[in-house]
Amino acid sequence: MPDTAPTGAERSDAYAWYVVGVLMLAYTLSYVDRTILSLMVAPIRASLHISDVQLSLLHGLAFALFYTFLGIPIGRLVDRRRRTSIVAVGVATWSVMTALCGAAQSFGQMFAARVGVGVGEAALSPAAFSMLGDWFTGKRLTRALSLYSAAIYLGGGIATMAGGALIDAVGHVETRYTGVIEPWRMVFMLVGLPGLFVGLLVATLREPERRGAVTQEVPSFPEVIAYLRARARAYGLLIGGLALASTMWNGVSAWIPAHFARNYGWTSGAIGLRYGAAVFVFSSAGILFGGWLAGRMRDRGRGDSNIRVGVISSLAALPFGVVATLMPTGWSCLGVLGFYLFAGAMPYGAAAAAFQEITPNRMRGQVSAIYLFALNLAGIGLGPTIVALLTQHVFGGDASVRYAIATVVAVAAPLSAIMLAAACKPYAAELASQRAASATA
Repeated sequence: MPDTAPTGAERSDAYAWYVVGVLMLAYTLSYVDRTILSLMVAPIRASLHISDVQLSLLHGLAFALFYTFLGIPIGRLVDRRRRTSIVAVGVATWSVMTALCGAAQSFGQMFAARVGVGVGEAALSPAAFSMLGDWFTGKRLTRALSLYSAAIYLGGGIATMAGGALIDAVGHVETRYTGVIEPWRMVFMLVGLPGLFVGLLVATLREPERRGAVTQEVPSFPEVIAYLRARARAYGLLIGGLALASTMWNGVSAWIPAHFARNYGWTSGAIGLRYGAAVFVFSSAGILFGGWLAGRMRDRGRGDSNIRVGVISSLAALPFGVVATLMPTGWSCLGVLGFYLFAGAMPYGAAAAAFQEITPNRMRGQVSAIYLFALNLAGIGLGPTIVALLTQHVFGGDASVRYAIATVVAVAAPLSAIMLAAACKPYAAELASQRAASATA
């Protein structure tokens, strides 16, 4: 295959959607690898002798630490180098490190392996956002990025369903060289190593030609920061509102499996099948609906449609997220949670498209990395830990995780809606400015 993709009408042909499919497969795998830990709380705690707070650090901070901080220099590489190669190396890295999580013998070793997972996954989305921004425009970009971002929920659902089934199906394995291998360790190995083949598939993709307002020189990071500061209302409010939504989403998703186990007595296999199926169906439908809704509003002249979807999402998710964990039975909790999963998933494809549309091409990798830095530091880094701290130190015990989850939703959702609503007008103005710049480029 040629090194560079064709231009013009060929950008939007079947091959462009094939690229979406391959990147979606990689993103699905990344979410399987990053979230599988949340279903194995009890065996990991027992094996490594760690607390809920330490477990939350493995789920959140260990992963987010390098995922967020390395995202920025990787974003600069995305603006300068071949993006398909960056993604391929990242996929191989996080896959190997996921498998190594199964070999950890202490909290420190597991923390280091989770850091490695974050290092690999930091390469994916900045490059994917930038590539898809060159393959698609307008509402097709919003829908392509919504489809790509649906992998968050496909991966989370698959991780939960497959993880629960694997834990129940995989017994203790004993070999001459390793001794007895516990089931949770085998799960990490089984979900990690297949990613090496996905990395090879990504490496075969064609690199798209950069489009839009393209400069010859890649701006330095201080220049990018200066650019964002000059447009602080558009970028700052957008990033802040989405970071709050991510705090809510990740805090809930990290601890819902433990809530089902602690308060309803569901087994890992039951949680995996039931909750995993709910994530797979409702969240995937939610993000695709969000992309469709943004496109419909755009057709009706709403220049801020990509942001307005986020406002609708936070307001719709609020009541269901607060009530779900307070329900008296596991099935009633799951029923209410389905509405939360649908509503809470809506904004992320449109949000990714929003950043691509208001950002000059040679800044897209770095700006995407800054967005993901805030999103994941708040969401992955803080969300699970806030729930754990509330559970352990405010509400007083394992079973009270239900109140901690409800509290995080009750605070984060309305604040997110307020910030995103305030971002609509400055975003629409910046979008008009970028369209004018592209037209004269």
